[in-house]
Amino acid sequence: MMSYYILIGAIALISWLVSSRLKSKFNYYSKVHLRNGMSGAEIAEKMLSDHGIYDVKVVSTPGMLSDHYNPRDKTVNLSEGVYSQRNAAAAAVAAHECGHAVQHATAYEWLTMRSKLVPVVSVTSSLSMWVVFGGLMLGAGAGLGLGFYIAVAGLIMMGLATIFSFITLPVEYDASNRALAWLRSKNMVTQEEYKGSQDALKWAARTYLVAAIGSLATLVYWGLQVFGGRD
Repeated sequence: MMSYYILIGAIALISWLVSSRLKSKFNYYSKVHLRNGMSGAEIAEKMLSDHGIYDVKVVSTPGMLSDHYNPRDKTVNLSEGVYSQRNAAAAAVAAHECGHAVQHATAYEWLTMRSKLVPVVSVTSSLSMWVVFGGLMLGAGAGLGLGFYIAVAGLIMMGLATIFSFITLPVEYDASNRALAWLRSKNMVTQEEYKGSQDALKWAARTYLVAAIGSLATLVYWGLQVFGGRD
């Protein structure tokens, strides 16, 4: 069990380091003001318009780096530090979230797959660890073969969350690529501003990469605990 806590601690540390770096980058590029003077909201509205998307609203949402696209109500939700700000970081984040809206409008296959998994993963992800652990305890304490199958069921639930994490990667990277391509092709930013936007999005993507690797490492660990104990 100690090895599990070491694994979780290492993953948490890496995640914290990447997240801290992202915040540092965001703060740094927030000081690189856009020469065109457009706010994050204006950037988002223009990108949507340029892609022929008129049924998506751009709204402000509380919090820092809480930006997201909601496919259910078709809204691009920009945090307070992005919605009204006029800098390279705001441009990058606003365009990235609109990248998800473009994915939705064009039925991007990875986003479609991810959306189908959301209802399942939202339920199973919080239960999987308890199901695996409960199955192992039942098998060890009562010596019941049923415990093994319960633990395997938990692993399957955990596996769905891992698959979800890895499907998220192409969705996020593609949204960033769409954002950067649009910013450059429409001359929305200068070369310096573009480099700032690119760097900010690179670090944002790394948070998802760390999460996916952490999810896989956890799945492998518990898989070894379940199957390693079989004769």
